[in-house]
Amino acid sequence: MKFKISALCFAMLSMGLMACNDDNDKHNDNNTQPPVVEEVTPTTISLSRLGSYETGVFEESAAEIPAYDAASKRIFVVNAKKGVIDVLDASNPEKPIHIGELSAREHLANSEVNSVSVKNGIVALAVQAEKKTDTGIVAFFSAKDLKFISKVNVGALPDMLTFSPDGKTVLVANEAEPNDDYSIDPEGSISIIDLTNINQPIATIADFKAWNSKKTELIQSGVRIFGPNATVAQDLEPEYITMSDDGKTAWVTLQENNAIAKIDITSKKVTDIYPLGFKDHGLAANALDVSDKDKKINIQAWQGVQGMYQPDAISHYQANGSTYLVTANEGDSREWLADETAYFAGDASKGYVESIRMKHLFNKKGFNAEGDYPAHLQQIVIGAKGAKLDPTVFAYCGATATEAGQCRDDEQLGRLNIAWNMGYEINADGSPKLDANGLLTYNKLYAYGTRSFSIWDAQGKLIWDSGSELERKVAELFPNYFNTDHAVVAFDDRSDNKGPEPEGLTVGKIGKKTFVFIGLERQSGIMVYDISNPQKPMFVQYFNDRNFKQDQVLTDSKGQPILDKKGQQILIEKADLGPEGLTFVAAKDSPNAKPMLIVGNEVSGSTAVYQINLK
Repeated sequence: MKFKISALCFAMLSMGLMACNDDNDKHNDNNTQPPVVEEVTPTTISLSRLGSYETGVFEESAAEIPAYDAASKRIFVVNAKKGVIDVLDASNPEKPIHIGELSAREHLANSEVNSVSVKNGIVALAVQAEKKTDTGIVAFFSAKDLKFISKVNVGALPDMLTFSPDGKTVLVANEAEPNDDYSIDPEGSISIIDLTNINQPIATIADFKAWNSKKTELIQSGVRIFGPNATVAQDLEPEYITMSDDGKTAWVTLQENNAIAKIDITSKKVTDIYPLGFKDHGLAANALDVSDKDKKINIQAWQGVQGMYQPDAISHYQANGSTYLVTANEGDSREWLADETAYFAGDASKGYVESIRMKHLFNKKGFNAEGDYPAHLQQIVIGAKGAKLDPTVFAYCGATATEAGQCRDDEQLGRLNIAWNMGYEINADGSPKLDANGLLTYNKLYAYGTRSFSIWDAQGKLIWDSGSELERKVAELFPNYFNTDHAVVAFDDRSDNKGPEPEGLTVGKIGKKTFVFIGLERQSGIMVYDISNPQKPMFVQYFNDRNFKQDQVLTDSKGQPILDKKGQQILIEKADLGPEGLTFVAAKDSPNAKPMLIVGNEVSGSTAVYQINLK
């Protein structure tokens, strides 16, 4: 009889219905573990608004990066406007309540918090010094009582940071941007922080010094290294980190450099730098809208135009036993100016600017006309009478042997923002090559970002890219507000510059499926894809509940209307604008036992909580 009862219990356990014990175990009930019930795998999902917290501060980065602590049911949000962390009670996620702040200024004077991460009740803050080229700190606090625990010194301008899966290690990306005139350019690095003793954390720097001697090799492979007089270590600027499930490997985006670095956490070394290559916008699958002046949706292929992936956020997931990386390909250019007038007048010691409108690059008056050209462009091609397009590539829009023709018209490529420091013909020694007429010849035009998200393997090989789909979905679902900005509702406004601009993303696993949530910084809203099959992701939803009506007066901290240059009140849209950071919350960690998505919106200063509905 005892055998029959045990068999019955086993059968019921297998079905996930109940737990029971053999008579021999009746005295060990307190040690019995409940059966693990596998999370339901949805056919698909959808987002719906659950709640939000409003700072009331518009376009001043009052809500950027969110992190969530399951035990305390609290959301920690970077408030860059204040330079602190806002702490929200999310036990009722429909109405998050502000309950406090975390500041590191007592531990680093006049500092600002750039990023936040939470694990096992510990809150980690990436804190930059008042002078951004000085070394920063990572500060640790208790999520439960918000008390300071410890701090540790890291590199210059610590930005994104993340815990290892076991919570015993923290990695922080030390972006190390230069000062405005490039007289100081710190080395980029990754700090690996050992939390074996949380009261005395130990930080080790994984730097790029070993790559300084490989500068030429890296450039030839496609890594962008171009800062004035910069070594490789100075020029590389770590942006965002994702760590493998076993905590042994990390991948770091080097956004401006169009590359990803691989970190061996055990040896605390950078082992690889993967150039990401370029996206051919001459292919129909990679079409884009390049003009903000034609006032129409015109997504088409443009031969000779290349996109630099330049990812911001990165995450990873497992599929079929392999690790895959997911990136939001925002794009970013360098623009540092200590004295704008002097710089554009030709003084290269006053900054560095690499972006230029395509039509300005092909001005018949040459590069010294009217002080409109970056000093470094003027100097790199001394003696040049200007630039032309390679007619064998750009004849389709009117380029000739001596002129850019209609290619530089506003309705063609003229308005597109491109990098002047690449795409031109060079001599054997790498110097700019001038033709018989003294013209610099561009055979490719490089745009910032690729208006897409991508999936890569663990060695940086492209597996899949969304092509033109993000921009096409915006055109399909919001045709009257295509490529609008986040702060001002203006049709077609961003077509010349990164389009909908995917910036942040997060990956969440629900049952046996994996989904990615991508924030569109300019267009706002969240794109959702099922990426369970890395070779064939499927579009799920574009959630955007903007009303696109500017019917609220912008006010200052005292509640007084802010006026524009003409003395008119500035109207803004009351909506979640400019998604910066996204955090997925699994059902087991959620305050309402359902999966959620938390988004920090830097323009509207709001932290939005979305329900993830399973279907």
